[in-house]
Amino acid sequence: CRMLAPVIDELAADFEGKANICKVNTDEEQDLAVKYGVRSIPTIIFMKDGEVVDTMIGASSKQALAEKLNALA
Repeated sequence: CRMLAPVIDELAADFEGKANICKVNTDEEQDLAVKYGVRSIPTIIFMKDGEVVDTMIGASSKQALAEKLNALA
C-alpha cells in the first residue's frame, strides 16, 4: 500500500535492532499471501519467534503500529 509505505519505512528505522520490519509485494509473492491468509491490502502481520501473534487489516497510524510493536518487544 503506497499510503502506508512511508510509515513502514519510518518504523523500520525507529525499531532498527529491536524488530525486523519488512514489506512484501503480494502480487510478486503470492505464495506468502496465501500462506498467511492475506486477502486485503494493507495487512500488517506481527510475528514473534516465527509465529503470527497478531494481524491488523487496513491503514493504521504510525502511533498504533508503534504501540503494537512495543507491546510485543
